[in-house]
Amino acid sequence: MNSIHLQHTLPQVFADRNTVTSEVWHQDLTLRKGEHYLLEAASGTGKSSFCSYLYGYRQDYQGIICFDEKNIRGFSTDEWVEVRRRSLSILFQELRIFPELTALENIRLKNQLTGWKKKKEILTLLERLGIADKKDEKAGKLSFGQQQRVAFIRSLCQPFDFILLDEPISHLDDENAAIMAQLLTEEADSQGAGIIVTSIGKHLPMHYDRVWNL
Repeated sequence: MNSIHLQHTLPQVFADRNTVTSEVWHQDLTLRKGEHYLLEAASGTGKSSFCSYLYGYRQDYQGIICFDEKNIRGFSTDEWVEVRRRSLSILFQELRIFPELTALENIRLKNQLTGWKKKKEILTLLERLGIADKKDEKAGKLSFGQQQRVAFIRSLCQPFDFILLDEPISHLDDENAAIMAQLLTEEADSQGAGIIVTSIGKHLPMHYDRVWNL
């Protein structure tokens, strides 16, 4: 996938508003592979909805979203499986990890489907993010910030053309946020991939080609 094209996309819940002031909603925008984007937003302006639309598990929007100029509304289940396996990764704001599994089991669950990372690479990521000593603990017993790092590593365990990160550092200190930004940049650069980050204030400290106010 080389591009994501939004054509006057707008959450249906906003449709009755007289005016919508946004640099994203109801605009004509193209996000390109290899570039880095930051969507800054206040709560309630639709940043998680934006990620949901691109990932294909919500369709309650007006307008058109295209991947390589193909309207995603027409995608079959098999096409979505392929997109999520090879082209699009996501770090959900609510993380969606399994609390009864260990940190390492949560990561390996994804990696077993893709075979993308070697065990040594996963352990190195855990080490660099300061949670190697937590790998065998149940995820539900970890702090939210530790869980964010587990979910982040999981999101890297697949090939992707674009990666979506919805408020990825809301519970991280500056040091860990910088490490995450470095790891993300390294991984995206190695694949020539695009990065799309949402934020309500605190954002990943990295270079962005475009910053838009949602």
